[in-house]
Amino acid sequence: MSTLLILLQESVGNVGLGLAEIGAGIGAGLAAVGAGIGIGRIGASAMEAIARQPEASGDIRSNMIVSAALIEGVAFFAVIICALILFV
Repeated sequence: MSTLLILLQESVGNVGLGLAEIGAGIGAGLAAVGAGIGIGRIGASAMEAIARQPEASGDIRSNMIVSAALIEGVAFFAVIICALILFV
């Protein structure tokens, strides 16, 4: 009887692990999609700004690269956190 009780506790305890894996996958996907949308909007806005003021293209380009790198860093951090949830 006690063996059955231990098996039942183990099976109930592992249900949360499956939900954590699903949550980690969804979180990593949302981080990647959000970063892609953000970097795309930065690129579009930078091209628009360069078209309006071609003489400021160097400053706009450098600001665009810095902003894109910051967004990419945050997205990478979010994916790493999701991977830690998944494997730890």
